[in-house]
Amino acid sequence: MTRPRITIRYCTGCNWLLRAGWMAQELLQTFGEDLAEVAIIPGTGGIFQIAVDDRLIWDRKTDGGFPGPKEIKQRLRDAIDPERDLGHLDR
Repeated sequence: MTRPRITIRYCTGCNWLLRAGWMAQELLQTFGEDLAEVAIIPGTGGIFQIAVDDRLIWDRKTDGGFPGPKEIKQRLRDAIDPERDLGHLDR
């Protein structure tokens, strides 16, 4: 099975690099070697999107803000390994 690539696109003009880095850290801490990579990609226009391979799992504009670690970990798990137990995050 091919390990998924995660991309986090963030707005440089909005200074969301730290938020993107935090999300990357959270995902790597939980999913570690189950991921091929987590890429942080600069953008403009208020963008903050997280995708698995080419499938969008979070968009700040359509999802109404920024994800918390619990939300994004659950969405990522649902996309790559729905049977995975996230421990206390699932309770």
